[in-house]
Amino acid sequence: MDSTAHWIWYPGDFSIHQGMLQNFAREERGMGWPAYWYIDDCNRNINFSRTYDLDNPTDFTVYARGIGYVDINGKKFRLGETLRCESGKNVITIFVGNPTGLPCVYIDGLVVKSDKGWQASNFVSELPAGNDPLFTSKDQNPNVIEYQKAELNPTKVKEIDNGVLFDFGRAVNGSLKVKLHQIDEVTICYGESRTEALDVDMCYYKQESVDETTHIRKRAFRFVFIPNAKKDNINLIAIHEYIPKQNISDFQTDNPLINKIWNVSTETLNLCSDLFFIDGIKRDRWIWAGDAYQANFINQYSFFNEEVDRRTLLALRGQDNIKQHINTIVDYSMLWVIGVLNHYEMTGDREFLKIVYPKMESMVRYFINQTNKQGFIYGRENDWIFVDWSEIDKDGTVAAEQALLIEVYKTMVTCGSVLNRPIEYYQTLHDQLLENFLQHFWNEKKGAFIDSYESGKNHVTRHANIFAILFDLVDDDKKESILKNVLLNDKITRITTPYFKFFEQDALCKMNRQDIVYTTILDYWGGMLANDAVTFWEEYDPTKSGKDMYSMYGDPYGKSLCHAWGASPIYLLGRYFVGLYPTRPGYREFHVEPELDQFNKFHAILPIKNGKVIVDKNGDTLSVLASKGGGTLVLGKNEYALIPNKKLTVSLNHAKVDAG
Repeated sequence: MDSTAHWIWYPGDFSIHQGMLQNFAREERGMGWPAYWYIDDCNRNINFSRTYDLDNPTDFTVYARGIGYVDINGKKFRLGETLRCESGKNVITIFVGNPTGLPCVYIDGLVVKSDKGWQASNFVSELPAGNDPLFTSKDQNPNVIEYQKAELNPTKVKEIDNGVLFDFGRAVNGSLKVKLHQIDEVTICYGESRTEALDVDMCYYKQESVDETTHIRKRAFRFVFIPNAKKDNINLIAIHEYIPKQNISDFQTDNPLINKIWNVSTETLNLCSDLFFIDGIKRDRWIWAGDAYQANFINQYSFFNEEVDRRTLLALRGQDNIKQHINTIVDYSMLWVIGVLNHYEMTGDREFLKIVYPKMESMVRYFINQTNKQGFIYGRENDWIFVDWSEIDKDGTVAAEQALLIEVYKTMVTCGSVLNRPIEYYQTLHDQLLENFLQHFWNEKKGAFIDSYESGKNHVTRHANIFAILFDLVDDDKKESILKNVLLNDKITRITTPYFKFFEQDALCKMNRQDIVYTTILDYWGGMLANDAVTFWEEYDPTKSGKDMYSMYGDPYGKSLCHAWGASPIYLLGRYFVGLYPTRPGYREFHVEPELDQFNKFHAILPIKNGKVIVDKNGDTLSVLASKGGGTLVLGKNEYALIPNKKLTVSLNHAKVDAG
């Protein structure tokens, strides 16, 4: 049992409360912009309880964020005072309420302390109390996030356009420290790109009448332009804010471009994953379920940060009662359910699954209530059928949505089995929906799934076909047909968002087309680097140039140039080129199945649960070392057990060379 004392709260409440605050963090052109969906907040009054059987008397103190009292065996005591439990049975209940923030307590004592074992009740349900590794000191306040700060000097300063352009050489998520000389005040124009910062009239962020005492809020930028100034007039220092995360991953090959793509992907995810997985650091700063779903796949091969993913899943779902789809998007609600299973497969955290499973069930009931007689889910008033920014036929029920719902039912079968819950209902729904999906949406003439059968247009896009491969909804013959008629067919509208590039390249790798994916990574993500990207973008269209590259949503600088889903090369390279993946939850067992034909020299370190895997290639020689047991190296039909901390070396003609 974990004996470390933490601040504790009702499970999920910290994430829900901080998630609410995160979704109020957006600023657009001088206006605050709260998220446009229903947002939950934490419970306001909680009681914590635990029974101790003590051999000896012991003292403890309860610190709280809120008001309340401590009850020991029916007698009330004040918070913040030293209290004593006598030997024998002691029933302790702590009541705390906070009308403006998160109600939580820290219990300081040698025996009686806020470690694992406390129950939390919101007076309706009782569950094991929640905690977070960020808050382990009684002097902290879980209502306040403690960011580390780093001062950054500009890498370049240039007089241009009757002003001064500061280039910090990297994406900054923070504020500015301003020092003025022979000038009273200035205007600050921010930009993720040089073009944006120099556009005084239309830059996304601009702050006027700034002097040395002006409060400058946290924003995202690389460039800052000060119009009507000279170099001698102003000094700027950026104050970058972040929450430190450990990253043991390393990726070095004989291709410098692929190395840079990995590193820029890592920087992109790092910036978009402080407390939660957010979409981007400049524009929304919101928690979107589709972005978060992909971010944790990427996280699994870089930071392996379980806490960020756990917080994000809890914040997205909110409290038990459902008033609308997550982010108002039907497909995002379904990706949330599927994402819980990915979290479990990554971490093996059965306790988290047990807590969140009732919220999965209620969400799935919400889906079922908006299905028709064929079992197809449809959009209701105020629902957003998103799928992707693409010309999809959304007249009637949409194929991509049905593919997701089939995977949702499969997820409930898997998770229910882990928790020994009844699964027959979900299995029946899965089987019936899969049969109807194939019957209504598969078009034999097209050799592919159409978007909608109700419109009569027989329109084919890539999206449903990609999901069909990813979720194994079709047999091998249909997969090959989809590969030929859709994925390798230039007549089918191409995908331009990194969001669906993630799914598309994932599907191609599942079809053993790493050769195509490798070229796409170099061309698509390399194309952003060729346009001076220091982080990867929300969307990239290689046919656009100049100022047009940065426009989106009808705004000349609406596009996010640091967007979490842009970091997907980490996942693609880790999962399908290094070939690392769990075969039992929490990497109790795992495979390394490398496909490294594109590299002559290769070195990678990737995290796994409670360990790491190191893969090296030099010419025809491959070596693999895992720091924990349960691993298997797979080369074609040959399999080799990985002994903990012993390097296994093989030749790539599959002849074993050395293990020791």
